[in-house]
Amino acid sequence: MPLYVGTSGWQYDDWRGVLYAPGTPRRLWLEEYAQRFATVENNNAFYRLPTAETFAAWRERTPEGFVMAVKASRYLTHIKRLHDPQEPVQRLMSAAEGLGSRLGPVLLQLPPTLRADVDVLDSCLGCFPAGVRVAVEPRHDSWWVPEIRAVLERRGATLCWADRRGRPVAPLWRTADWGYLRFHAGLAQPPPRYGRQSLATWVARVAEAWPDEADVYAYFNNDLGGAAPLDAVAFARAAAKAGQSVSRAPQDLMVRQA
Repeated sequence: MPLYVGTSGWQYDDWRGVLYAPGTPRRLWLEEYAQRFATVENNNAFYRLPTAETFAAWRERTPEGFVMAVKASRYLTHIKRLHDPQEPVQRLMSAAEGLGSRLGPVLLQLPPTLRADVDVLDSCLGCFPAGVRVAVEPRHDSWWVPEIRAVLERRGATLCWADRRGRPVAPLWRTADWGYLRFHAGLAQPPPRYGRQSLATWVARVAEAWPDEADVYAYFNNDLGGAAPLDAVAFARAAAKAGQSVSRAPQDLMVRQA
């Protein structure tokens, strides 16, 4: 399977003239996006969980083979802080089932103030249905202990490899036979772009950690000014040049006129 490359979200006004032609109406942006990229991370679900009907509509608007990762609701991660997970997880998955075959991994991005708790994490991961891939993005240093790594490995969950300002923000543990990367902000100009060397380094890390047939999902969250789709294209191009199988990505993007 390929390295799936896309962006975190698709509804950004300043992507007009970069990913979307200026005259394309917002209601057609998902269709335009899905023609050019084969995957997207849906971060709308974090702020307000869509209905199953909305997820089903997204399924109908995207082509066969398109993959939509889903960022779990903040009710589970930030309000409940992973406690009492059964009802929030069941509600999330009941809605996301509307995606059918388009459903990709579920991302649990944890609040930066949430300290590690092995039992709570294990209980939460155990609530997800068999076959659902879960990526975990902790943001507190207390999580980087062997006990957490063991839980992720036992549950088949992957530790999200996150980058901020060109550097990993977590240990590069491989905890599953699939991977998940998020790029938050680079150091290249104009900000928050990523430079060629930074992207090439991440391509090499992926190639070292997983065989080419493994599923690895990479999403650019540096949306400002159209940086995310531009960097997603550059990352896909660098991975293909290195000999990796890569999902659909545009060869070039439009350049906004000054």
